[in-house]
Amino acid sequence: MTRFFGVAVSTLAALWMLSAPAAAFETKAGAAYIVDQTSGTVLLSKEADKPIPPASMSKLMTLYVTFEAIRDGRLSLNEKLPVSRHAMSYGGSTMFLDTTDNVRVEDLLRGIIVLSGNDACVVLAEALSPDGTEAGFARYMTQRAQQMGMTNSTFMNSNGWPQAGHRMSVRDLALLANRIITDFPNFYPLFKEQEFEFDGRAPSNTRNRNPLLGLGIGADGLKTGHTEEAGYGLVGSAKQGDRRVIFAISGLPSAQARAAESRGIVNWAFRQFAQREVAKAGQEIARAEVWMGAEPDVGLVPAEDISALLPVFAGDEIEGEVVYRGPVSAPVQQGDTLAELVLKPEELDEIRVPLVADRSVPRGGFLSRIATVAILLLDRLNKGPEGAL
Repeated sequence: MTRFFGVAVSTLAALWMLSAPAAAFETKAGAAYIVDQTSGTVLLSKEADKPIPPASMSKLMTLYVTFEAIRDGRLSLNEKLPVSRHAMSYGGSTMFLDTTDNVRVEDLLRGIIVLSGNDACVVLAEALSPDGTEAGFARYMTQRAQQMGMTNSTFMNSNGWPQAGHRMSVRDLALLANRIITDFPNFYPLFKEQEFEFDGRAPSNTRNRNPLLGLGIGADGLKTGHTEEAGYGLVGSAKQGDRRVIFAISGLPSAQARAAESRGIVNWAFRQFAQREVAKAGQEIARAEVWMGAEPDVGLVPAEDISALLPVFAGDEIEGEVVYRGPVSAPVQQGDTLAELVLKPEELDEIRVPLVADRSVPRGGFLSRIATVAILLLDRLNKGPEGAL
């Protein structure tokens, strides 16, 4: 087994040590996952991988698959799709479609995003399904989700209507939101639209249910959800300055509780954390012993500036260690990756940064190598029998 040697990092003025843990957000949600998209830092995780009923939040997967079809030329925004009896049969939140309708794809997208139309989901599902059925589309959704890394997602329908086995985790929902934002920036502005009137036929269902839109806190998506079994949930995102936060929550008792929880999450994520410089490129963090080299050791430095998302109420340093497989064998080339700097901010995931050699170290000459072996033998003799080769 390879042995790793750690060098503690505790005296670097450029590093930050948290004097107290970040104030954890006391979420009332049954499940919650909050991530800073810009840095990839997970800020909070509660029951994040538990498969739960996602309600209408699972419509995001129907949207993602539809966006893919439009991107790939299998569907166009102006194409009109027929409405089946099965699509028309859904209750709950709908666009009030009927079998006499042929609806533009762009209107169906808005009908799902703004109005949470169950019927609109089925129209798209049947158009894109491998076998023309909503059930076939749901099976494809599950397969595609697995390919995307959503390992706790199983779909039984296209819209989140309560059905046994229809499940997603809040981590999967956040991952899906990130993929929509990243993969389809051209469609993402649809998620911040607050109103959509379709053909004047649904005056009671024209407003986006996302409680964060229009509050001036940078919120611009994504999707609410509610059923009796699931409670109230939201997959949300907000952008302030250069930072974007994505979160998924579920299991809240009311729409009011969902609104208060969501706003609290956004405020906490942006106010309690900030991106900070940790170390400069080329700044020596530690030194690694060099075996049989012309010099006994080499400096370990980051190749690029290091920054990290850290709690704003922090002291002057951050706990960390340098880990490398050693001693390093000569020759060493400047820029060779030799070690990792592992930063350990409290209440947050570890941050791992590669460290490289600050200069080249050639193999030592004959006398240098003899001296190295002699030092090793003397060291082992001093340790007694247990140090023998």
